[in-house]
Amino acid sequence: MIKRRELSELLYFSAFIMTPNIRIALFSAAFVLLSSVQYACAADTLKLMVKGITVPVEVAADNASREKGLMFRKHLPENSGMLFVMDRSDAVCMWMKNTLIPLSVAFIDKDGFIINIEEMKPLTLDIHCSKAKAFYALEMNESWFEKNHVKPGDKISRLPQLRQTN
Repeated sequence: MIKRRELSELLYFSAFIMTPNIRIALFSAAFVLLSSVQYACAADTLKLMVKGITVPVEVAADNASREKGLMFRKHLPENSGMLFVMDRSDAVCMWMKNTLIPLSVAFIDKDGFIINIEEMKPLTLDIHCSKAKAFYALEMNESWFEKNHVKPGDKISRLPQLRQTN
């Protein structure tokens, strides 16, 4: 797969040997391609159902997106969150390094049931862990679960399919 930098260099050097019409067509195609790459990255979202509430979430399903999470964000829209999908069912721990907004996290088992919910303060290194093996973690604005009467044992619907189970 061609990377953004490689595409930029290719366009820069090939611009010297092309006619103006070919140059315009190539740059237009490159713009569309780069725009769709950004759109595809932002499109990793889905809508969960939590106690009858539709919750749009960004999905963090690979190491890089799970590691970054909601770091450096100044705002999380109300009733929106981030769903962390783990590679396997295991004890899951989170922290708030470089996370600017207070959050609540629900640890969820492979069947979609909430194991436990933790409140997390911004910019701390405190560790917040699941009390049992979890496959998902759902981060929402601080106290969202409490305000919406969501508690351990409640089921989250529309979770993505498991890749691997333990």
